Amino acid sequence: MMPVSMKVVPSPIGDLLLVGNGRAVTQLALPGGWSRADEPSDDVLDEAARQLDAYFAGALRDFDLPLEPGGTPFQQRVWQALREVGYGTTTSYGALAAELGRPSAARAVGAANGSNPIAIVIPCHRVIGAAGSLVGYGGGLER
Repeated sequence: MMPVSMKVVPSPIGDLLLVGNGRAVTQLALPGGWSRADEPSDDVLDEAARQLDAYFAGALRDFDLPLEPGGTPFQQRVWQALREVGYGTTTSYGALAAELGRPSAARAVGAANGSNPIAIVIPCHRVIGAAGSLVGYGGGLER
């Protein structure tokens, strides 16, 4: 069994829970999405916490972290495409589906986006509905 490490990171949107395996970040849970953090931290999570602090302070735009989100091959493709959405820009579910060569798969892209296990670092918050507004966010639209 792979070792698990955890670190709670205070942020402007509430306490975040980083989870890792010693090599990479495997999850970033938003406030309300977790209840325990009693495993030790590690160097990867300490660096992730540093980068999150810099991001929320406006000093970092692109994360440089090893990531290992668990998911299907399609989810992995969606999450990689999300990482290409630049800071300060947005895209739509339909545009991401088209970019992946699956123009009729906007709903599947939305489902993959909604199951993103490493929120903020994999910027699912940069995807909007076809009408140009936020249509949902796992951390709550108020965030």
